[in-house]
Amino acid sequence: MSRARRILLAAALLCSAAAPAAPIEAGRPAPALSAQLLDGGRFDLAAHAGQVVVLNFWATWCVPCRAELPAFADYYRRHRGDGLAVLAVSMDDPEDLPKVRQVAATLPFPVAMYGQAQAAGYGRIWRLPITFVIDRQGILRVDGGSGDPVVYAPALLDKTLAPLLPARGAQKP
Repeated sequence: MSRARRILLAAALLCSAAAPAAPIEAGRPAPALSAQLLDGGRFDLAAHAGQVVVLNFWATWCVPCRAELPAFADYYRRHRGDGLAVLAVSMDDPEDLPKVRQVAATLPFPVAMYGQAQAAGYGRIWRLPITFVIDRQGILRVDGGSGDPVVYAPALLDKTLAPLLPARGAQKP
């Protein structure tokens, strides 16, 4: 085997070893995610078992992202007591941290920078916004990385999340 062929084979093996074991897919267990939060705390998806978790990937320069963040904030304020958790992961460059902090100050849920998150299982974030929804059992219910991007209006949020949250007045798990 030639030296060039051995190098190509080694590179292919390294790339395949770094690839996730299974592609992300709605209806399957959600990939692990952890992140250092802007406030210094940590967010670990595993610690939110039993909650409905919304992971929103956004950026300050993304107009649709900025348009949907207030809808997420309002919905979260109304439903956090129902077992809803939200994490907003900014895709901004580190030098834009002051802009991210300015937006984060208006949000009632935690914010992290993508560079401070371990979220490789969610695939390449190639367009924004992208939102993933994970149910109480840790199953991915909405794969925002597939299909058309959706700006979440309050009615769409309710249609997506209400079936996963307890009915008002129902016993919470």
